[in-house]
Amino acid sequence: MDQESGGTGLGRRERDILALEGRGFPGPGAKERAIREELGLAPVRYYQLLNALLDDPRALAHAPVTVNRLRRIRERRRGER
Repeated sequence: MDQESGGTGLGRRERDILALEGRGFPGPGAKERAIREELGLAPVRYYQLLNALLDDPRALAHAPVTVNRLRRIRERRRGER
């Protein structure tokens, strides 16, 4: 089993993004602050990476509840446009 990917084929950053996305945040700005402080990413880059992860079957296998929830949100937003 690949230590770096935790056996899922995902890298540490991808797993960290999914873990952060699975958490709740208390108020506005808290999530963006966590993105910067914990992942060292600009929020725009974070959301680019997250959006790509939602189409990755490895991400679905790693965090199915989170990925399916985010896919539903994304589809609902696309339908509103």
